[in-house]
Amino acid sequence: MENLENTSHDLSNENSGGEKKHNKVSHSRHNRGHLIFLFLGVMIMSSFFGSIFGFIASGFGNKFFGGLEQRFPVFFHNQLNSNSPSVAKENPAVSREKIVEEDSAVIDVVKKASPAVVSIVISKDISKLQNNIFDPFGLFDNGSGLPDNSGSGSANQNQNNSTQNGTQKEKIGGGTGFIITEDGMIVTNKHVVSDTTADYTVVTNDGKEYPAKVLARDPVNDMAVIKIEGSNFPVLNFGDSNSLNIGQTVIAIGNSLGEFSNTVSKGIISGLKRNLTAGGGFGDSEKLTNIIQTDAAINPGNSGGPLLNIEGQVVGINVAMAQGAQNVGFALPISQVEKMINQIKATGKISIPYLGVRYIPIDASLQKQINLPFNYGVLVLRGQNITDFAVIPGSPADKAGIMENDVILEINGTKIDDKNSLTDLVSNANVGDEVTLKVWHKGSVKEIKVKLEERKN
Repeated sequence: MENLENTSHDLSNENSGGEKKHNKVSHSRHNRGHLIFLFLGVMIMSSFFGSIFGFIASGFGNKFFGGLEQRFPVFFHNQLNSNSPSVAKENPAVSREKIVEEDSAVIDVVKKASPAVVSIVISKDISKLQNNIFDPFGLFDNGSGLPDNSGSGSANQNQNNSTQNGTQKEKIGGGTGFIITEDGMIVTNKHVVSDTTADYTVVTNDGKEYPAKVLARDPVNDMAVIKIEGSNFPVLNFGDSNSLNIGQTVIAIGNSLGEFSNTVSKGIISGLKRNLTAGGGFGDSEKLTNIIQTDAAINPGNSGGPLLNIEGQVVGINVAMAQGAQNVGFALPISQVEKMINQIKATGKISIPYLGVRYIPIDASLQKQINLPFNYGVLVLRGQNITDFAVIPGSPADKAGIMENDVILEINGTKIDDKNSLTDLVSNANVGDEVTLKVWHKGSVKEIKVKLEERKN
């Protein structure tokens, strides 16, 4: 530009007649320089501010559209995949990831829980002559179509066809349990260890065998605690069975068929608060109330094993399966028996409070049949045998003056009905507690105080 200015000056001195023309040319060149400066300035400023606004906009846009994408994933998925059909399809990679996550959770539960799950072997001195006719599978299979106790499952039976005199030790059944204390306390079903003349051996997950002693059998629930000697055993923790939801994932581990130890099955909670009667092979039966139904496979031999939630906590004790059905199993809610388990931990025994009456529940049909003013409560009534007293002599109910044909309506202000049975309400109390009964006696309602005592058998 310095040369241009000098040249222009030289031309003006040489030819004054060309001054006008020279001024036009010089002015044109000068304007062109300003335009170039202006153009370059605009470009530089545009690039500068464009970069700034682009940076800001990109961050804001990502946040804004990212938020929209989270709120409307189907719309954005379809827009970004124009070749895909209008109906949104889940990304296969995401779907596989979900499956892997769920499988990983189950695998973790099994790895952590399995060392604390044990097999229980039931053996007994059997006459060699009886071995010819002994049917180990008949021990629990009643074939009645009712839900059956699942404590059967003895396998590899060494039946002896010899007719010689004498006895020999035979394995007659198997069940499952799980360790709850580091010094070897194990929870199982009462029906697994119900035979007082049998011997029980615990086989841990690593194959070690321990003789077991029965500490206590719960006379109300199908639960028992046995003990092996040792220390530093792995244990399982309890969850809250009261907070279970239908459809929730659960895992069962047990000694299936008495042969396949620590067999794992997975399912869901199919139902809650079920009531049923479980029968054994010798015509015995027991009523199970408020129990868990699951479609996780519970086979013979699984009795006493844990039903676990996805956190690996025990929410139930596997107890029975339905005969003639598929994937219909049952478990005792752990919250229902936790009190008894804690008693055994503390004292080595179970102390069950009892009232001492025989009764039948009152419903609308019974109310109409015998013209009662109430459709709830229990009617105190004797049994079929002459020794089946309505009120057991010397019992707390007898001492409090309860009589046959009385109707017990409430305990401590809670109505006795299909949701709150008399047995459950009494079991929730402690030995030595004084409870208040509301009783309909000979046409009038009165309150009676009763001090609960320990059940002896």
